Amino acid sequence: MLAGPLAKLIDARTAELPAALWAFAYFFCLLSGYYILRPLRDEMGIASGVENMQWLFTGTFIAMLLFVPLFGAASARIRRSRLVPAVYAFFVLNILAFWVLFRLVADPTWLARAFFIWVSVYNLFVISVFWSFMADLFRRDQARRLFGFVAAGGSAGAIAGPAVAVTLAQPLGHLNLMLITAALLALSIVCVSRLTHWARVGGQGSQEPEAPDRLATREAPMGGGMLAGIRLVLESRYLQGICLFLLLHTAIGTFLYFQQAYVIEEAFDDPAVRTSVFAGIDLTVNSLAITLQLFLTGRIATRLGLALTLALVPLITVLGLSALTIAPVLPVLVVLQVLRRGGDYGITRPAREMLYTVVDAESKYKAKNFIDTVVYRGGDAATGWLVAGIIALGAGTAGIALAALPFAALWTWTGFRLGRRFDSTAARTVNSTAVPASDPQGGL
Repeated sequence: MLAGPLAKLIDARTAELPAALWAFAYFFCLLSGYYILRPLRDEMGIASGVENMQWLFTGTFIAMLLFVPLFGAASARIRRSRLVPAVYAFFVLNILAFWVLFRLVADPTWLARAFFIWVSVYNLFVISVFWSFMADLFRRDQARRLFGFVAAGGSAGAIAGPAVAVTLAQPLGHLNLMLITAALLALSIVCVSRLTHWARVGGQGSQEPEAPDRLATREAPMGGGMLAGIRLVLESRYLQGICLFLLLHTAIGTFLYFQQAYVIEEAFDDPAVRTSVFAGIDLTVNSLAITLQLFLTGRIATRLGLALTLALVPLITVLGLSALTIAPVLPVLVVLQVLRRGGDYGITRPAREMLYTVVDAESKYKAKNFIDTVVYRGGDAATGWLVAGIIALGAGTAGIALAALPFAALWTWTGFRLGRRFDSTAARTVNSTAVPASDPQGGL
């Protein structure tokens, strides 16, 4: 009885509805688990010294350099239906190991720093693998209609996660929250299994099981070397354009993260209050994001096209940074953070993931993983040192916002051009599933 109205609400076909709901639940499990850990990670970052935060970003980048080749080697040998569950099982074991170590170590200072770095790596890896799986599972036309709703599952989880942390941190103890994250990550493996089953028996909007040859292609390991993701990016101007867009995105995020840390540190002395403020910002951001994802994202992408959709939040960021240079105070910063992050999760992130629906499977997993982890955290590390240098020269909140403005302007232009490139590529490949990663006409 509910299938028809629900399918209409999320703009899904009847055959797509089970997959949309399982994907929603899958992303809910991932993000709620992460957001249970996030306030703890942010407080550990401040406890380690805001002046040392660029070292934590650098450590995260180095950790990414170690993890990405391992993922490349695994994806070359493990078939895709088993690759995603294997990644999540590995991180479940990691969480359990941290839970044990925190209970055994007397002085957790360095363990806390390692945990900050690990959570930053964990977050990007599990979400990158999620969106690789989504781009592999859904066609381009399905991605336009469904990715907003799928992303809403993550926002719902990002609302539930802080709520769980606030409610259960004292009764259970903050360390035991890690066990809840481990359980949610295990549940995501169940969702992967159901989505794989949907694709096998009648997915892609068809009532017929997937053809044996196509199923064999989907199930087969991708092959290639452990550094194939880097090679694919170097060969493709289109993927390089995605790299530039993501670098600018993370540069803006890092500028504002440093500003947020300094302003909140000056405004509040109590670590518990700071943790509550961080959680409150997260809650507001994700409430905005889920509203956009449920009701607007798919319709915006369909009606405006991907070019304007990708440029929308960067343009809002330009306006917000301009306001921050004039009035460098906490309320303006919080409003900018809420609009930028909420818009990013609600609009920009689903739109950015649509870009991968026109590339081949190896690019969806290996190149995307390299971009989402090494490129992302490399941008974090580089921008962290840049902001530290700007602060060392005596710049305050207004000066940092002014320095970030050119990055935001270039981010806006890059998003528009990349969206135009996607539209033209999709039009050229309307009768095929993907273009080669090294498409010579790709790029900005």
